[in-house]
Amino acid sequence: MTDNSGEISANLQRAETNLQAAKDLIDKEYFDIAAARAYYAAFYAASALLLSQDIDTNKHSGVIALIHQHFVKTGKLDKEQGKSLNWLFEIRGVGDYGVSVHVASGEAYLAVQVAERFLESTKQILG
Repeated sequence: MTDNSGEISANLQRAETNLQAAKDLIDKEYFDIAAARAYYAAFYAASALLLSQDIDTNKHSGVIALIHQHFVKTGKLDKEQGKSLNWLFEIRGVGDYGVSVHVASGEAYLAVQVAERFLESTKQILG
């Protein structure tokens, strides 16, 4: 097994930074960008989980699929966490690419809460 501890730590730090950025952006009422940063917090946390299993991928769809395969289906993460990661990916699409559709304030707040729970679950799994 490869020693990925440095990369795992770096991904967790990026997750924390993106989560804090999402909170700061909500305070400024930048809800689209806040939702996107919340997703990235979960994305980096998910990447850290995969690295702990010697799995490395940068593609968003790959990370999500592999989290379901290696962590949700095995019971290491509950199904709600898997659904949450999917939802964060969807809301990020609205935040980043929505032209006339925007992330509502309530959705942005929820995205931050969901990302925070995902990150905490990740930390528990990683010990």
